[in-house]
Amino acid sequence: MTPKINLPSYLLKLQIISFITCLFILIVQGGVTFANAASSEEETYKNLEVFANVLSILKNNYVEDLDPEEVIQGAIKGMLTSLDPHSSYLKPESYRDLQIETKGSFSGIGIEITIKDGVLIIVSPIEGTPAAGKGLKAGDKIVKIEDQYTKDLTLMESVKLMRGEKGSQVTISIHREGWTDLKEITITRDVIPLHSVKAKMLEPGYAYIRITNFQAKTTKETQEALFDLQKDAPINGLILDLRNNPGGLLDQAIKISDIFLDTGIIVSTKGRVKNQNMEFRAHSDGERNNFPIIILVNEGSASASEIVAGALQDHKRALVLGVQSFGKGSVQTVIPMSNGAGLRLTTARYYTPKGISIQAKGITPDVVVENQPQQQDEKKEDEPQEPNYIREKDLKHHIKNGNEVDSPAGADTKEIKPKKQKEIIGKIESDLTDDQQLKTALMLLKGLDVFDKLKTPE
Repeated sequence: MTPKINLPSYLLKLQIISFITCLFILIVQGGVTFANAASSEEETYKNLEVFANVLSILKNNYVEDLDPEEVIQGAIKGMLTSLDPHSSYLKPESYRDLQIETKGSFSGIGIEITIKDGVLIIVSPIEGTPAAGKGLKAGDKIVKIEDQYTKDLTLMESVKLMRGEKGSQVTISIHREGWTDLKEITITRDVIPLHSVKAKMLEPGYAYIRITNFQAKTTKETQEALFDLQKDAPINGLILDLRNNPGGLLDQAIKISDIFLDTGIIVSTKGRVKNQNMEFRAHSDGERNNFPIIILVNEGSASASEIVAGALQDHKRALVLGVQSFGKGSVQTVIPMSNGAGLRLTTARYYTPKGISIQAKGITPDVVVENQPQQQDEKKEDEPQEPNYIREKDLKHHIKNGNEVDSPAGADTKEIKPKKQKEIIGKIESDLTDDQQLKTALMLLKGLDVFDKLKTPE
């Protein structure tokens, strides 16, 4: 026989607040019949009562004293974790960190991470950061941060442990495909740079712009890069490199796409709530960036990167080259809470101009070019094999695609000083030798330019 539980007053208040909240939700949601609403409300109230009972049992019978606030926050975290990999509860300090990250610089090691089956995995290291300098790669599993196993940590808790003051150190233990043992790597934290755009001329007339992530100033930096690149001569073709770009701000992805499009839909979003259904369109601003474009993508290109690639691909404004992208086709809204925390909630899927969802699927390149691995006989005996990349579809609780239509086949910019010209040319030649995708993209751009000239009447 189950003993009767006398609920503490704060739990009774919790039930009353939850009950009022349920009623409020039922009132504001239109189109639901009274019978269905009553049934749903009753079921929700029963579940809240079970939750309150469990909380009371824990408080009265657990082997150690419990902090009710910590237990409730743990329940909220678990609730959000059960939804999808990108929804989370941000404690006040984590919420402040997120705001700083998107607006300015922060000190850390410079990686984008996710969780799969309870394992912390690197989606991509950010170019030019301590993590990239230490050789961390997409697909690496972070097993420990200092002396804490990551399987016991949330995503935001892991992020917080790896961040810290510039110059301080953090040791992480990673496992990579092909390794038999964990490897401890000590990384010195640094300021993760604000600048997300790097640009250069590969050859006269052929420009290269790399966007490492989408931050508040990304569009401004890209426009400045285009202006600087065209100072001496017009651009005949552009390579837009979005490889290992984990995404960022939605509005920046839209504005970057708008630079190269004059009309039509850039991206649309659709959610369960009506106000999440939106369309974002291109605008003609008088600037003519009508040169051919090739976009480079790979397994680490996610979210905002895929919005840009999908928009320009669907409008036949650019060729996409590389391999299938990550496949994060969902939109997260951060909702501020009264206690200073934030609720990061997946509220919609986004769709390319042709109405295609890339969720758990990714952008399919028009031209598939794998990264050319080293020959086996050139590898050292202790050198690991290339890691298996993790994509959105591999993540536990990932949301479904939501669309049955198949996807179509398919640093600051600075003026180059004369004394550094040889050094930069040498670096470009090295890039083209080592980077098969970049080399193929440049070759295709030149071919497009030749065909363009053949079509132009004399």
